[in-house]
Amino acid sequence: MDRNTIHLEHGCFFSIDHFGFLENGTFKQRYLVADDYWEQPGGPILFYTGNEGDIAWFCNNTGFMWEIAEELGAMLVFAEHRYYGESLPFGEDSYSDSKHLNYLTSEQALADFAVLIHSLKSSVRGAQNSPVIALGGSYGGMLSAWLRMKYPNIVVGALASSAPIWQFPGMVPCGDYYKIVTKDFANSGHNCDINIRRSWTAINNVSSTVPGLQWLSEEFSLCSPLKNQNDVLVFKNWLQETWVSLAMVDYPYEANFLQPLPPWPIQEVCKYLTFESSVSDYHLLHGVSQAANVYYNHTGGTSCLNTSQTATGSLGFLGWFYQACTEMVMPMCTDGVHDMFEPEEWNFQAFSEECYGMFGVRPRADWAETVYGGKEVKAHSNIVFSNGGLDPWSSGGVNHNITETLVSIVIPEGAHHLDLRYSNKLDPPSVRAARALEVKYFHEWIRQANTGRKTVAEHFDPKAGKKLITLK
Repeated sequence: MDRNTIHLEHGCFFSIDHFGFLENGTFKQRYLVADDYWEQPGGPILFYTGNEGDIAWFCNNTGFMWEIAEELGAMLVFAEHRYYGESLPFGEDSYSDSKHLNYLTSEQALADFAVLIHSLKSSVRGAQNSPVIALGGSYGGMLSAWLRMKYPNIVVGALASSAPIWQFPGMVPCGDYYKIVTKDFANSGHNCDINIRRSWTAINNVSSTVPGLQWLSEEFSLCSPLKNQNDVLVFKNWLQETWVSLAMVDYPYEANFLQPLPPWPIQEVCKYLTFESSVSDYHLLHGVSQAANVYYNHTGGTSCLNTSQTATGSLGFLGWFYQACTEMVMPMCTDGVHDMFEPEEWNFQAFSEECYGMFGVRPRADWAETVYGGKEVKAHSNIVFSNGGLDPWSSGGVNHNITETLVSIVIPEGAHHLDLRYSNKLDPPSVRAARALEVKYFHEWIRQANTGRKTVAEHFDPKAGKKLITLK
């Protein structure tokens, strides 16, 4: 399908507050529609649950939907999440203070999506009986799963790709996320993870003098030179996020999801980090700077590196930080032994103070479990959870079958929602098999919706219990 045929829709007004009656304002929500292959009447609708960023960016990075539209005879809808992109409830004042940010929640966003789907089915000729399947990746995948859970009358099924719906307090160990990042680097080059672990001490040693600070700033071509130890802390956090981002986008081909990168970028990074333990701090950090340039300057067009940015500007980091400071509390920790990072415990109280200082709000640690069920979700149905073996967010994902209709697909060579991306000749067989299986479930859900019959998912073996579907 030619993406030039997509229609930009920005005319639906949505309630700013779906759950109260005092705030009766409305706002315009942006959504994109492509109906070239839609079979009228009653053809299915594939509905992308937008996440923390501009919806056009997600539209362009979700090739799977475009590629299966003709086979399914489906309309494609990409809905933008409130407070991101152009869907700002209070316009330029949306981020002005905590009062205006008060309506930035996943619950409000899910209600937006449900209202939008209802509106489309009511107003678009031939869509009244169209079954709707929700799709999303990362936070968008969480929203797809939760949309099916909360509004089963609105969507008949959901594909939740790389969706860490269990990355909340008490559900998974806080250190698992960084263990997966470390494993990715350990498997991609000799001594790669070991030298990244050693680099933190090397940075501390070199940055202890003024000449050392200057050398680090010049070696890494930093846009803002390091002047003190607080700058060094920011620098180390920036490097840590760089390694994490590389793990998320370790795709088998050239891609520019977060940054323009070569195929298997971690392997390229690790080529500069093969040192033995006898190497000097300066020699080691020279290798680290070359490794960082794989992520930030693969194309050679970057004059300096900005330690305040690790990914694309299409993501709304401030909005996501607010959500993390309210209901999306995701504990993370490192120990420097089972991972390649400096030890840092999860400290909820310190996190709460940081949130209060920035937004004047405090997080509700257990709210996500209360409102979405935590691990007690077996009463729901028709959700496929896909996770990549290389993706650190799989630590909080559903990696086993829960019931015959709550199914897990694990893609061993997959990074962050690889299955949602456009197909590529360099795709590993496991992601091709995953996409084929996902489409089979779509066909089944559509058939169920059209016939009213429920069938047992053919890929679930009752005798296996929670056996994992791992694609070879």
